[in-house]
Amino acid sequence: MRGNMGNFMKQAQALKENVEKAQSEVASIEVIGESGGGMVKVTMSGRHEVKKVQIEPAVAGDDRELLEDLIAAAVNDAVHRVEMRVQEKMAGAMAGMQLPPGMKLPF
Repeated sequence: MRGNMGNFMKQAQALKENVEKAQSEVASIEVIGESGGGMVKVTMSGRHEVKKVQIEPAVAGDDRELLEDLIAAAVNDAVHRVEMRVQEKMAGAMAGMQLPPGMKLPF
């Protein structure tokens, strides 16, 4: 039993280190969300901070409602892309972790 607990503690420490590394990597992620076939692009960080918005001149015309919809769609696309990348990073951090039967993360 002691060996199992020691092994579990080693795994927990390794998990902590892997999660911290993954969080650091997530902070440096940048994704580009698009809408309107690329007419509106939003660059977003892994922390969901919008870094840049690009709008093709053809879209910036008179139809304000269309432009607003395209911006919202591009931001939502960027959020989904960030979430997918975060899940990939965290799954990698959790790889190989063997929890005792019945124990699930998060605790």
